[in-house]
Amino acid sequence: MGRGKQQKVPEAPADARRQWAADRAMRPPMRSPGRPEPSRAVQRDFWRRIASGVTTAEAAAAVGVSWPVGSRWFRHAGGMPPISLDEPTGRYLSFAEREEIALLRAQEIGVREIARRIGRDAGTISRELRRNAATRRGKPVYRALVAQWKAQQATKRPKTAKLAGNDRLREYVQDRLAGSVRRPDGTIVTGPKTPAWKGLNKPHRQDRRWATAWSPEQISHRLHADFPDDESMRISHEAIYQALFIEGRGALKRELVTCLRTGRALRTPRARSQNKPQGHVTADVVLSERPAEAGDRAVPGHWEGDCATRSCTNLSGLTDWRGS
Repeated sequence: MGRGKQQKVPEAPADARRQWAADRAMRPPMRSPGRPEPSRAVQRDFWRRIASGVTTAEAAAAVGVSWPVGSRWFRHAGGMPPISLDEPTGRYLSFAEREEIALLRAQEIGVREIARRIGRDAGTISRELRRNAATRRGKPVYRALVAQWKAQQATKRPKTAKLAGNDRLREYVQDRLAGSVRRPDGTIVTGPKTPAWKGLNKPHRQDRRWATAWSPEQISHRLHADFPDDESMRISHEAIYQALFIEGRGALKRELVTCLRTGRALRTPRARSQNKPQGHVTADVVLSERPAEAGDRAVPGHWEGDCATRSCTNLSGLTDWRGS
């Protein structure tokens, strides 16, 4: 038995095609979403957990995404939330409302009835069904996940970074971040050859090149002194950090993070850094918590000793510091 012929998809009415074209007229071209990314609510929950101090893998598991996805979110954003963590106002449809619309639409319920059930205006539901429906097969089919992705793409307002649009300011910042060591005649001292930067955090001190780099805050304040009358030569230190940490900004060379005094390629959340133990001193080893029976040195294990070794005789000894 041969292969059956592919079923022909019925062509949409001319009026519907004109309406779809009108809805897309004021929008830029959208790429195919493939599998749309998780909603903004999921991403806000992820970044709230990151701010609380948990690891990236723990935050990803808590919001229901794989740890490679969570790690990619954290790395591409430079450790800084790319979206506002405040809950959106009721002006916009939420993902839960879009799921409700999709379920009611699948039951062939009318627009006005859907609007009445979810408490929205009928015009809002009508525009939502026209603008954010999936049209891959030439016929609009409303799916909540695709509609949420389209709405998120339409609300993006990309803004050119200040360093990307001002060549003079970018060269000033890069020159002081690089902090090349110069001889009295102005030539650059290259210093020892360093290994190529691999995008990891905090390279070892011996792997950093010679530099007298300025901090972003010093650069931001120095601009007021060097260019007192030029308002275009102004930038905050936070904008410099974002240009270094966030991938895709394209304003500063990523290799310049090795010139930062911390050598950090990603921003570490404050709560996470506070969770790290300070050195190896814990509550179990502080002297104030030492039990009373350790004071009489009756057991050799309670002695406070020091080991001394001589290279000529290879002798070692244990000293009891009773006088301490």
